[in-house]
Amino acid sequence: MPPDQKKIINAIKEAKEKSKKRNFTQAIELILNLQDIDMKSPEGRIQQRIELPHLSPEKANKIYVIASGELALKARRAKADFVIEKGGLQGLSGKKKELRKIANEYDFFIAEAPLMPLVGKIMGPALGPRGKMPVPVPPIADIASLIKKYRKMVFVRMRNQPVIRCRVGTESMKEEEIAENIQAILRTLEGKLKRGIKNIKSTYIKTSMGTPVKVTT
Repeated sequence: MPPDQKKIINAIKEAKEKSKKRNFTQAIELILNLQDIDMKSPEGRIQQRIELPHLSPEKANKIYVIASGELALKARRAKADFVIEKGGLQGLSGKKKELRKIANEYDFFIAEAPLMPLVGKIMGPALGPRGKMPVPVPPIADIASLIKKYRKMVFVRMRNQPVIRCRVGTESMKEEEIAENIQAILRTLEGKLKRGIKNIKSTYIKTSMGTPVKVTT
């Protein structure tokens, strides 16, 4: 059985209380230690985008859109954090330092499908290893809805060790909202892991700079 909402809320409150006040809004992070995982199997290479029920206003994801013509125009209207068209994309070719900076600065990338071969060639080496390859969308896509959806998305992945760590909100959010975000992640992982929730050995919650607090089961 996954931890119930009340136990998750108690751990969130404790994590907040144990954390020193900072002059910025800290993120709330979820740490899952997994067990009985074959790291060479598909479940040992979990890479999953999960849409969370609640958005953190201070730390909404930054969205980078690669598109042309009408789709680029709609993406700008929808307030994408950055929109680049084909000419601009070609201008990035070979600029490794700039591409690394873009890969680190933006959380999710959306690309017009016909541009994907070019995107793969130019941006692939920077985005691929970070698990940030763009989501391809057709030129007629409802880009405004997609941007809204990806603002609330979290990328969950396991790398080399049976540990998953991801941001689930900020300390300014209601504990109930953070708990619902955590439950959304646990539900998704339950379906991806061979033994479901039994593969989760322990669950911890912490603020960016704080001490991890264990969620009791």
